[in-house]
Amino acid sequence: MIIYLNGRFLTQSITGVQRYAHEVIKALDELIASGKIDASGYNFELLVPPDVEELPDYRAVSVRSVGRLTGHYWEQFELPFHSRDGVLVSLTNAAPLFKRNQVVTIHDAAVFAFPEAYSFFFRLWYRVLMKLLGRIARMIITVSNFSCNELITYCSINTEKIRVIYEGKEHITATPADEHILKQYNLASRKYVLASGSTNPNKNIQSVIAAVKLLGHTDIKVVVAGGANPKVFKLSQAHEADNIVNVGYVNDGELRALYEHALCLVYPSFYEGFGLPPLEAQACGCPVIVSSAASLPEVCQGAALFCNPYDATDIVASIRRLIFEPGLREEMRRNGLEKAERLSWTACASSIFDALGEIG
Repeated sequence: MIIYLNGRFLTQSITGVQRYAHEVIKALDELIASGKIDASGYNFELLVPPDVEELPDYRAVSVRSVGRLTGHYWEQFELPFHSRDGVLVSLTNAAPLFKRNQVVTIHDAAVFAFPEAYSFFFRLWYRVLMKLLGRIARMIITVSNFSCNELITYCSINTEKIRVIYEGKEHITATPADEHILKQYNLASRKYVLASGSTNPNKNIQSVIAAVKLLGHTDIKVVVAGGANPKVFKLSQAHEADNIVNVGYVNDGELRALYEHALCLVYPSFYEGFGLPPLEAQACGCPVIVSSAASLPEVCQGAALFCNPYDATDIVASIRRLIFEPGLREEMRRNGLEKAERLSWTACASSIFDALGEIG
């Protein structure tokens, strides 16, 4: 059986879903090449659009540049043709509508549940796309039980068609910490709370900023790592302040250094399909405070403090607990490490491979 992998993600900036695609294919390639899974009878090939400048180098997964178009046009019109004799696997929410023999990972239903975070045309396109893919595709993979229920509610996807497979974290632990960023922003000897992720509205970074102001400790900074794509997300209206350090996009080594030196990660997101930053932080020994909403109680259960994302006073109360209760901070650090140890891209890729075996 030929398994074609949708490589359009290689033309996109790395956010959560692109990270997922990179890591799943990397882990799948390693599992096949090392013989840890029996892929006899399978041929895996990554199909990429012509505007990918540098093709990835895998040991077991072949890579081929196909077609002449780019972007949505390549994905919708050329990809189905070039994958016509096999099963197509798309890992980043989008997939061609003219292809029935396919498996699609849909990470969440945010365009339905949190529409104000997206531009009108993005929201319109993905609402139509996700509903149709839910009917057309042979299997839908999603990343939490919460997202599974959301897709059933908003897209009316048959429960029997959905498989829930958690994400992993090795990308952050495999990269040495780059502490240059701590020196660059004068953070090496400072106490700070980390807010990681895009500054789009549903990440709720404004509540972190409000909580730090309520904290009353002028020596504690809030470091915001990440940024928003203005073409997709409405720009955040967060107010600048002296105790806010915006470091923008960071690589994995810089992010690991920020996690390892932070008092905690505060992640009061209104909506998540999974919530990769808390898992990354836990893998780096950073205690986490997360929202009690969406997938986060499921993913972080037993290894985080939970807060009301709509109440800055509740967020600041959790921050104070981690600052002034070292025993609790150590407990959250230890529990987080144990939680992160149980989730891996290797397990994720292995489960996806098993799911592909179901469709024959």
